[in-house]
Amino acid sequence: MGQQAQGFDYLARTDGTVVITHHGRAATTLRGGRAAEFLAEVDQDPQLVMARWTGNYRRGNERTARQHPRNRS
Repeated sequence: MGQQAQGFDYLARTDGTVVITHHGRAATTLRGGRAAEFLAEVDQDPQLVMARWTGNYRRGNERTARQHPRNRS
């Protein structure tokens, strides 16, 4: 399988917002219904869920994209 996501953490604030950080830097802030949906889902696999919610996860096409003529250096 692929590499596991690492370095994510989240903070649920009292006002209902959730701040997801990656290596100590804020990656995204969720509010309202999206924050509640995230909190309901985060117990499954926290690192992977946070990676997916921030958009920072491997899609499996990195090697293919690197070989494309436009991306060759």
